[in-house]
Amino acid sequence: MDLSKLKYDEKGLIPAIIQDSDSSAVLMMAYMNEESLKKTLETNTTWFYSRSRQKLWNKGETSGNFQNVVSIDFDCDEDTLLVKVIPQGPSCHTGEYSCFYRNISGKHAIQSENMLQTLYKIVKDRKETPKEGSYTQYLFDKGVDKILKKVGEESAETIIAAKNQSKEELIYETSDLLYHLMVLLVNQGVKLDDIMEELKKRHK
Repeated sequence: MDLSKLKYDEKGLIPAIIQDSDSSAVLMMAYMNEESLKKTLETNTTWFYSRSRQKLWNKGETSGNFQNVVSIDFDCDEDTLLVKVIPQGPSCHTGEYSCFYRNISGKHAIQSENMLQTLYKIVKDRKETPKEGSYTQYLFDKGVDKILKKVGEESAETIIAAKNQSKEELIYETSDLLYHLMVLLVNQGVKLDDIMEELKKRHK
């Protein structure tokens, strides 16, 4: 990457769009200067320049939610960066997976490619913060044997739906299976990122 081609603004800053390398979801937007970009390249984690505090900051230095850099590209005008990362936790200070979790209508925005991460987070929150009357909490209370039984049942129902040649039924049963798999992963302490990493290894 030829850093000399980059065009910084009058304050020496360049916008950096941070994107999940696995899901392609946009996680956040921040500003870099020449120094923070060099530190990003040196440490392989994202560094930005805070306009309000007027200092460099390393994403995750206080929260532990670091972003491991996969690649850095710049646009055709050479004045914007696209940084692809593997996020080690939520990217938004609110605890949301992405800073772009709301839309103009006021609704909570969930991009389809983020749905698995969102579902995992909801299930994990339910385990950490029990809610009376919650089906997810019921499964955690019953333990791994109950969870495994449900995974087995939903697997069988997914197979039956496919054999029945019913697209609608297959979508419904697959959704049930994915949900119960998320419960199993959370219960066993397996992160969704662990699964993604294994899939990436197989892809290579």
